Amino acid sequence: MNRALKTLRVVQWSMLASILLYGIAGEVLGRMPRGVNPTVSYIFTTFGVAIVGVIFVVRRTLVLRAAETLTSHPDDNLSLAHWRTGYFATYALCEALALFGLILRFLGCNFQQSVPYYIGGFVLLFFFRPQQPASAAQA
Repeated sequence: MNRALKTLRVVQWSMLASILLYGIAGEVLGRMPRGVNPTVSYIFTTFGVAIVGVIFVVRRTLVLRAAETLTSHPDDNLSLAHWRTGYFATYALCEALALFGLILRFLGCNFQQSVPYYIGGFVLLFFFRPQQPASAAQA
């Protein structure tokens, strides 16, 4: 359990750093702001909202259920795998949200249009830090 927790924390901090790099890369390498078709912006907004919803579903179905099982059976390898996979999926979805900001920036949106995606991915990734289930922490 401790090794899985350390791995998840390293992945989390690496992804947080990459989101910061997306913002910098978008500013340095992104095209000059120009008019982007509003339909593209609406599509990215819709997908962004959908991703946030999927993040909460993944957390509820994989992470929280596995954490409940690990509380009573800390040596259950299947639950540990589900718990770890849930965190990886959550982090990948948060990263995808931030990538939407970078993609929009490369398509020609200005920084103000991309920054909500960067902030959303960063904040969700930051607050969904891995935590040991209660009894596994005591063992």
